[in-house]
Amino acid sequence: MRTPVKPLVAALAVALAGCAIGPDYERPPVDLPEKLVASPAATAMAERWWTVFGDPALDALVDEAIASNRDLAAAAQRIEQSRAQFTVTRSDQLPAVGIQGSRSRDRSSERGSFPPPAESIESNTNRLVLRASWELDFWGKYRRATEAARADLAATEAGRDAIRASLVGEVTRGYFNLRALDESRAVALRTLEGRRKGLELQRNRFDAGVVAELELRQVESDVAGAEALVPQIERNLAAQESALALLAGRSPRAVFEARVARGPIVTPAAVEVPAGLPSDLLLRRPDLRQAEERLKAANARIGVARAAYFPSITLTGFYGGESQQLSDLFTGPARTWTLAAGLLQPVYGAGQIAAGVDLADARTREAALAYQQAIANAFRETRNAIVAQGTTREALRAQRERERVLTRGLELSRLRHDGGTVSLFEYLETERQLLLVRLEAIAAERERRDAVVDLYLALGG
Repeated sequence: MRTPVKPLVAALAVALAGCAIGPDYERPPVDLPEKLVASPAATAMAERWWTVFGDPALDALVDEAIASNRDLAAAAQRIEQSRAQFTVTRSDQLPAVGIQGSRSRDRSSERGSFPPPAESIESNTNRLVLRASWELDFWGKYRRATEAARADLAATEAGRDAIRASLVGEVTRGYFNLRALDESRAVALRTLEGRRKGLELQRNRFDAGVVAELELRQVESDVAGAEALVPQIERNLAAQESALALLAGRSPRAVFEARVARGPIVTPAAVEVPAGLPSDLLLRRPDLRQAEERLKAANARIGVARAAYFPSITLTGFYGGESQQLSDLFTGPARTWTLAAGLLQPVYGAGQIAAGVDLADARTREAALAYQQAIANAFRETRNAIVAQGTTREALRAQRERERVLTRGLELSRLRHDGGTVSLFEYLETERQLLLVRLEAIAAERERRDAVVDLYLALGG
């Protein structure tokens, strides 16, 4: 009996390797532009791209977030789950082997139709066997399932990378917003201090009868406006610090205290897309890799669903010993074994198998559409980021020039007001405009930095 078993198993193994039901994966066709719009003044994309801003405090904050952020840590645990699930799924391709042991004591009836001899009324049975079962993956059901599990694992890893890139982007933008709020508060406090000094002067003039009450009340209104602006900025500052502390994965106490270190203000160098950058470089983005791996998994599960149409072939058997005396369990006469094969062919399931195939097909089509949409969205983000490199730089330049001109205009307006040729209302209006322009210039600087962040993230982070 032992001789024909080995050739049979070998033949089955060869047959198993030859077929797998279901379509092999092919990347959906996508109409990509040949080259990305580029500027000849280009810099290389750094792996730790946030270091281009030259801010040690930002570098430390990003490193802290990468090390401690809870969402990123949860993504790492999802990878471990997917890796374990992949191992579980892959194990279905291999035989299941186990050791089964038992010991029992029986007593037969002395009053039965065929009573046993007196010495056999009570007996012991000892049994120890090596049991194995193996469902032959003749149609590739388990291979396709393993393929899907491997793609799920890769998608989870890409998802972790996408969360990391998004996290770094959020931390960097939040830090720049924090610095912008710091500057805005400083501008608001300087303006408030100047207006309070002006109010003191106007009160002296009013007491001396030089100015009317209307002018005094107007100055008081402007002081109150500046006083109202400061707490608004401070509220936004507190909210931004708390948000950054949470992104950094700090404890509830540290989030409540929300102390975020600041570094020196450094204007980043212009960052452009290198000339001639191929469009397929965007396919390395983690969100696109995740979408494609999900498509691969859905495609593989079509084969799993179609394999249900075909019979399941299972080999089972055991090998071991059985005896009344434990000391005889491993002797030749106590040897026992069996080898069996079983086949189960589905005949009728009320359309369950067909519905399962339709479900897998529909999920694959959905995943393909999601992948194509993700690619289109990636190019939208990249185009917007490339355009923003020039527009935000020009907007900042214009705002700085406007601030310079209005600063000079305020100086001239003050001189003319002191000389009596310009009314107080005209002077105050120029001062209001300058305050707004200064705040807008700070916002333009923040948008310029955010555009650099967006470009790095659009190209894969």
